[in-house]
Amino acid sequence: MPADVIQVRAPTRRDAPALAALYAEAWRCAYRGIIPHLSLERMIARRGQAWWERALDERYPLLLLDFRGEVAGYATFGRSRLHRTQGEIFELYLHPIYQGLGLGRRLFDETRTRLLDRRYKDLVVWALADNDSACSFYLGLGGKPIAEGAERFGQVSLRKIAFAWS
Repeated sequence: MPADVIQVRAPTRRDAPALAALYAEAWRCAYRGIIPHLSLERMIARRGQAWWERALDERYPLLLLDFRGEVAGYATFGRSRLHRTQGEIFELYLHPIYQGLGLGRRLFDETRTRLLDRRYKDLVVWALADNDSACSFYLGLGGKPIAEGAERFGQVSLRKIAFAWS
């Protein structure tokens, strides 16, 4: 694809509505049938346009993938919460219609570069173990499972896996 069609850039406040819509669609697609419905819908409701505006105002480390002028994906990143790694990609999501086109790899690579710019030599990404597409994606990018944990959603505890790159 021509380079000018795809941009990975810092978002602006004007991107907040598109980020809120993307978040809702991506999370429903990724977690429907995995995270209990009520918990999932509550999580989505908390991340509306006002939440994204605040995150952008506070300059939360965030990259946006722009495809032909449309907000196609985003990633958040920073210092790792896992003591064995330095950097972490906290979230990396694409709108479902843009999945499978190589855009996720592009967003991952650019986010990894930003972490390296901050002198984080390695990184980790957590994924729910039942999210087969996310686990396959990270394995396909060369991620190695290094840890497991659990995440509670209401009364349900779901297993998660940490994938690492050095």
